[in-house]
Amino acid sequence: MHNSEAFRLNYWSIIDTLALYREKSYPSCYADQATYSSISFIDYFFYFNGTQHMRTSQLLLPTLKETPADAEITSHQLMLRAGMIRKVAAGLYNWLPLGLRVVQKVAAIVREEMNRAGAQEILMPAVQPAELWQASGRWQEYGPELLRLKDRHQREFCFGPTHEEVVTTLIANQLRSYRELPLNVYQIQTKFRDEIRPRFGVMRSREFIMKDAYSFDIDTAGLSRSYQIMKDAYFRIFDRLGLDVRAVSADSGAIGGSTSDEFHVLADSGEDSIAICDHCGTASNVELTTALPPLGKRRPATKEITEISTPGIDTISELCAALTIPASRTIKTLLVNGSGGIVALVLRGDHELNLTKAEKYPLVAKPLCFASADDVRLSANCSPGSIGPVNLAIPVIVDESAARLHDFICGANRDGFHLDGVNWGRDLPEPEIADLRKVVAGDPCPVCEEHEEILLKIRKGVEVGHIFQLGSKYSEQLDATVLDEQGISRTLQMGCYGIGITRVVAAAIEQHHDNRGVLWPASIAPFEVAIVPIGLQRSTAVAKAADALYLELSEAGFEVLLDDRQERPGAMFADMDLIGIPHRLVISDRGLKAGSIEYKARTSAESQDITLQDVLTTLQTMHKL
Repeated sequence: MHNSEAFRLNYWSIIDTLALYREKSYPSCYADQATYSSISFIDYFFYFNGTQHMRTSQLLLPTLKETPADAEITSHQLMLRAGMIRKVAAGLYNWLPLGLRVVQKVAAIVREEMNRAGAQEILMPAVQPAELWQASGRWQEYGPELLRLKDRHQREFCFGPTHEEVVTTLIANQLRSYRELPLNVYQIQTKFRDEIRPRFGVMRSREFIMKDAYSFDIDTAGLSRSYQIMKDAYFRIFDRLGLDVRAVSADSGAIGGSTSDEFHVLADSGEDSIAICDHCGTASNVELTTALPPLGKRRPATKEITEISTPGIDTISELCAALTIPASRTIKTLLVNGSGGIVALVLRGDHELNLTKAEKYPLVAKPLCFASADDVRLSANCSPGSIGPVNLAIPVIVDESAARLHDFICGANRDGFHLDGVNWGRDLPEPEIADLRKVVAGDPCPVCEEHEEILLKIRKGVEVGHIFQLGSKYSEQLDATVLDEQGISRTLQMGCYGIGITRVVAAAIEQHHDNRGVLWPASIAPFEVAIVPIGLQRSTAVAKAADALYLELSEAGFEVLLDDRQERPGAMFADMDLIGIPHRLVISDRGLKAGSIEYKARTSAESQDITLQDVLTTLQTMHKL
């Protein structure tokens, strides 16, 4: 804390110097000159001391009573209503003061933990030359999400969605010896990914703020150590952010590498499905989770194969409704482009194709693409809704669960007909088997395989972080090497580690809200305490008490929002609940006469009266909980 007494002695000289600022800040809305002077002093004090406190009359806080029609999920709705963001264009948002305060708090925690983990902060350009991406091979591979542009000299650039190429080139030009390793550098910076369908507000926007870190080691053992250090740092970050997060084994996607973990905030609105085992603690994205077949052997055939008429039926749900059968008795056959022609993928009717697993199968062309209607007709002589594996003259790959069926129903490769009583090994060859499906709730845990009673749960998650063991994917292509102890050139082993700073803000709201608004974790709340004076403009006693409390709490280190608007109490209460301030203090003439004020925690349904003398102690106690 700065020397407040010295500040008080120089107060009037400061007032004279900043008379214009004073006149702009305080129109004549206070009861007397003494109150006016007190208020001026408080705010000039905090202005010079650089602390973060605010009055609502000075804060750009355009709250909304109604939910905007284009806001699809809770975080988008509440961020618009609370005056945190405003849309500029599809996937592009202005961050207003309240929202930016939260972004800055998230970034501060991330920065502190990155520094604690030994990473060094740098800043790289957002716009990157095409030749770096061409050297890594990603200029062609990354696809339309990469925003490409040309400068006035017609040289090609991109607006970086990530910085592997830039940082690898930087380090390749700076490091020479193994003695300079390990090294970890990071930045917090704006990224751009040209999403085909930006939606959900800042959850899936095109421009966003991200922390990306990159580690460099001499060998894979060093990479594993650096990776674990970052993984531990991520757990500390999300714990400090007040988020319930699971680390999930995941696919490396366009970034690449051998190993990766996603960090998901568990929330019902999440786009990703996570398979969780409460017994062993395993959590993995359903894209990667092994789907075990049903227990036991396939039962023998009991029916003869017959053809049944199914006019106008093209889907599994229509078939099941018409025949009054469960989807688990049927199979569906999907045709995709293969490396040597069209390939059939067969699943049980109640299961969903896992695109990530299927794309990794050797016979399937990459990227996975479903066969066109013309190719379906040429390959199966029918429309897509009537395809079946019997007498199909193309490669057939069958998911394990479908391979366990007996007496099943499938398409007859003739429009308007299906086959019933089909059995593997009798009516068609024993299949080539692969794991092709997404796991579902109730599947056995692949880790606890020996325990039949251990079943998976499926939870929704919002991805807020992703870490990768890249290995030499970029360092080899961009010639990033150092000399080892023997003077031999060694290719650097890399890791990369991302956290979506702005996405964390939305994810926190998805996990922490109620029907009145946001329930911020204390560490990232835009303000810690809201002071709501009732009748401020009419009562000198209320005005003086509000300003005295504003000063006391601010000097004690609390970030305080003083609601000095000429609004009805109900409107002020609603706004404070909407923006999610953790602690609310209500000052009124009636309370002051009794020597008390009203305290309410944002997470509590009830308020309580506390004495003026106990306010600071109460807040300090509640703040630690």
